[in-house]
Amino acid sequence: MLCDAVADRTGLSKADIAMISEAMFMLMRDALMAGENVKLTGFGSLQLRERAGRVGRNPRTGVEYNITPRQTVAFTPSAHLRAALDRLPGSDPSAGKVRQRA
Repeated sequence: MLCDAVADRTGLSKADIAMISEAMFMLMRDALMAGENVKLTGFGSLQLRERAGRVGRNPRTGVEYNITPRQTVAFTPSAHLRAALDRLPGSDPSAGKVRQRA
């Protein structure tokens, strides 16, 4: 569990870590609900995005239904996190890059 790992690295109690984590997530939630972006330096950012209404389809039956417009949270990893993930064994750093025409 994440709280256990943080407690081991910091020497703080699991209860203190849980309280700090809960407060941090509540602050992030409040910022997103207020329409603000949340930037986690070195990790990424969270933004509130609008999703348009659209027609969906049940893949089993083929029946169409309307999906209402809504807001969702999108995560964008930082360049630091992307670079770290690209260094993982078996990762392909060129995956997802758009080729430029000659």
